[in-house]
Amino acid sequence: MTSAPTHRIDITREAAHLLADLIARHGPVMFHQSGGCCDGSAPMCYPRGEFRVGAADVLLGNLPGDTPFWMSADQFEYWRHTHLTVDVVRGRGSGFSLEAPEGMRFLIRSRLLADAEVERLAADPPPTGDQVGGSTVGP
Repeated sequence: MTSAPTHRIDITREAAHLLADLIARHGPVMFHQSGGCCDGSAPMCYPRGEFRVGAADVLLGNLPGDTPFWMSADQFEYWRHTHLTVDVVRGRGSGFSLEAPEGMRFLIRSRLLADAEVERLAADPPPTGDQVGGSTVGP
């Protein structure tokens, strides 16, 4: 029996609709989650190429629209055993994320990975910023 592939990141239907709207208006985008205080712990959506990814930042995967989701290395160490889902709720965050003017904000929902998922993901660690072109991520 083969099992479904294990992913670290997913997105809700509602968040995917908002993401598609943002891409239609702004072109290719990316997410970054720093893990800092306040809204730094929320995923931030930026036009691709306008945010410099650090060499140690971790690429968790791509969301619809070939949208990369990056996380700071320190935050990834805390969340390496979790599956993350990008969702959206009404309300404004206090960051520079593209959805803020829409009266919406992205947030993360999480669940612990099962032991089998952890094992599968450990066999294929996510790439870091220095492995995918240094500290810049372009269109």
